[in-house]
Amino acid sequence: MGTPLATLEAKFDMQDPAVSLFGKRLPFSEIPVIDFGPFLNGADEAREEVAARIGAACREAGFFYLKNHGIPDELFDRVYAEARRFFSLPESKKREVYVGLTDRVRGYSPHLEEKLSKKGDLKEAFDLALEIPEDDPDRLLGARLYGPNLWPADLPGFRETIYDDYFLRVMELGKQVLQAFALALSLPDDYFNKFTHKPLSNLRVLYYPPQLGPIDPDMLGCGAHTDYECFTLLAQTDAGGLQVQNAGGEWVEAPPIPGTFVVNIGDMMARWTNDVFASTPHRVINRSGRERFSLPFFFGADYWAPLACLPTCQSPSNPPKYPSVKAGDYLCSRYDSTFTSLEHNESAVEGPPKPDRQVKPHAIKVV
Repeated sequence: MGTPLATLEAKFDMQDPAVSLFGKRLPFSEIPVIDFGPFLNGADEAREEVAARIGAACREAGFFYLKNHGIPDELFDRVYAEARRFFSLPESKKREVYVGLTDRVRGYSPHLEEKLSKKGDLKEAFDLALEIPEDDPDRLLGARLYGPNLWPADLPGFRETIYDDYFLRVMELGKQVLQAFALALSLPDDYFNKFTHKPLSNLRVLYYPPQLGPIDPDMLGCGAHTDYECFTLLAQTDAGGLQVQNAGGEWVEAPPIPGTFVVNIGDMMARWTNDVFASTPHRVINRSGRERFSLPFFFGADYWAPLACLPTCQSPSNPPKYPSVKAGDYLCSRYDSTFTSLEHNESAVEGPPKPDRQVKPHAIKVV
């Protein structure tokens, strides 16, 4: 999920999208590719070394590839197969689990439902999150984003593959990545544990049709935005289409690398870190001539977790830039500004203005 382009332009001096719809091709040696195996399986020294590399990537680029993360290729294949099954259903069947049927962004979003592009995004989505009952104590106290998922009827194996096998496994990986972030910020590796007992993590199963012919800059597959949560673990098929904006304002292709996740910083982490780790603008334009599927997993904090500046990211000369806000209130506000079905809601937390990042574009080598 993400903050739309309109809120980014003032700080980032965006190029005119009508003349910058092609991402620049860069060799992989100039994009961070980080081996996570030593963090998962190594001693403390190896974990700290991986965390330092992740910290450098977050400070200097805002995104990186993660390899040797422990999620097998066959699981990705099974999830993509289930995605094809679902998006091949008749529109009427998909709308039985329409996202507007709940107040918590679960279920199916049709083309143009989301407004990250001015005229709407050319993609379909199926959203799910942590399975929590309707009578959950936090939900009864007003944590509206907690609750059960919506699942399609007559699609055996869909829930088991998407949620039991994939969502829960990637969420555990996300907790490990968050430990690496903590070490990179000079904090104990378990620092964020107190904020992630019941995280507002969201998986999107996305389908992008090919965009053939002239591209309307106001109707992209996914308009330019930053993500709302702490960070994103993105799996994508080989159709490509993801573009990331560097500090110089250039759109850079982030093509699929087999066996990796693309990881990018989200707005929650930017607020926690006082923009030491800044959230990264990105967009999707599917020029491949083929269908594109992707699986962004947005790792968030607990609903009541305070998004207050971390102790290691402030000083008398660098005071906190953002007021403290509850993670759930922040996320509700961002969702309400994105989804057509939620436009009637009145959440009013301001999204962060984007900072002037001191970044060295393309300076990181494969590590």
